[in-house]
Order: sequence, then structure tokens, then C-alpha cells
Amino acid sequence: MHSKNVTLNNFPPDIPPPWKTFVKGDGALEPAGDTLRFVNTDTTAARYTDAQIDDYQALARRNFLWRPPLQMTVRARFSHPAWELSGTAGFGFWNDPFMMTGLRQPALPRVIWFFYSSSPSNIKLDINTPGCGWKAGTMDATRWPFFALLPTAPLAVPLMNIGPLYHTLWPIGQRAIGVSEAALPVEMTQWHTYVINWQKNTARFSVDGNIILDCDTSPRGPLGFVMWLDNQYMTVTPWGRFGYGLLDAPGRQWMEVSDLEIRG
Repeated sequence: MHSKNVTLNNFPPDIPPPWKTFVKGDGALEPAGDTLRFVNTDTTAARYTDAQIDDYQALARRNFLWRPPLQMTVRARFSHPAWELSGTAGFGFWNDPFMMTGLRQPALPRVIWFFYSSSPSNIKLDINTPGCGWKAGTMDATRWPFFALLPTAPLAVPLMNIGPLYHTLWPIGQRAIGVSEAALPVEMTQWHTYVINWQKNTARFSVDGNIILDCDTSPRGPLGFVMWLDNQYMTVTPWGRFGYGLLDAPGRQWMEVSDLEIRG
């Protein structure tokens, strides 16, 4: 869908193409004309809950719709502030590496998005950014520098547990997997306008017109658009800690969106 524009600022009961819905567990999508709420209600760690729209269900990754250059604009707010909202949430572009919505082979991740994760998540891939919270970020683990470094992993990962070596070595690994991140200094419960400008060699993220992250770690396309709220957590760290699970969250949590535009 390169060189085409898609806008969604009116939300009927049936979400129009190219968007498709993906709802699991205690998740729900609540269109209200001018806005769409992604709702998780009384989630438990016993089952996966997700409220999501995307544009890549049933597509092979090579047929995902989006490549740079493009600009995505989203106006959104959340029911809870950072650290109180439970699970993960966000919007942007990725390659659905974990087979969430189709019978694809697992893949190394490629992402460019606004991404939230709550404790106990610890996705500590940027040396200067917390492992959880509300962030802007890129990643492309399919870059050749990552594969060039991969044979060193059995030696390098244990060394990452030594503070001085971690601060010396991990920036090399971070660069190899195309990671750039920045924490978002905004109140999640208030309305904000989030923009991603995705170019072939650069990426720029802004909130309410203020640049949050300007980097040269642009992932390769094609990628699919995703917008979601779920009850997952994940741990991935350079020092070899990996984990995944589901979270309890009593009551209603939601992400509300009033505008979505992608201009390619």
C-alpha cells in the first residue's frame, strides 16, 4: 500500500478495510462514532486477553502493506497512567514475529512504534532507556550486523552481567539489532497526538509536535500496522534473561483513539 493514504476518524460498529479486528479473552472493541476504545475487563493470568486492530491478518509477511517513506498520526489517550496500566499496548508497525494472527513461521522482530509495557516486563534493549514504560522505539534484528555478531553470543551474554563490560559491549549489540528508544515524557491519560515519520534510513517520533526521538535505525519494510491493548508481559535482556506471561488486571482498562492516519 505504498504511496496511498488511509484515514480512520469515524468508528462505525464494523471497522472498515483494510483494518481487521482481533479480540481475545476479556478484550473488546467499543466504537462510539468519534472514538474507538480498546478495552480489557477483569483480565486474569489464566488466559490471554487482547483488543486489537491490524491490517495484516492472513497475509504473508512479504505482502504486508507498509514501507517507507510514510507518516503515521494517531490521537489517543489511556484509562490509567504509566505504571498503573497493566500489560502491553501501543500502535505502529511490525512484522508480527510471534505468529499472533496467522500461520507464519516465527521470525526475528522488526518494529517501529509507540510501545507500552508494564512491570514485570523488562525489555531492556536500549542501554539508556528503562525496560518498561511508555516509549518510542525501533528494532530490526534481521540486519546483517546482528548475524555477524551472533557467533559471539555464547561468550558475550555472560559478560553482560559484569557492569563495566555491559556498558562497553552492549552499545555494539544494540546498534547491530537496530534499537533506538526514548521514554515518552507525557501523561498517558491525556489526549496526545503521536506521529511517526518513517523514512528509508531515518525515523522521527514526535508527540504534540515535539520531537521525542530522531534516529538512523529505520527498520526495513514491508511491515504491518497494529494497534492493541493486552495483558502480556515479557522479559528480554542482554544478560540472558528471558520470560513471558500474563497478568491480572481487575476492573476496566482501555486505550481510546480518535484519529488514525497513515500517509505514504
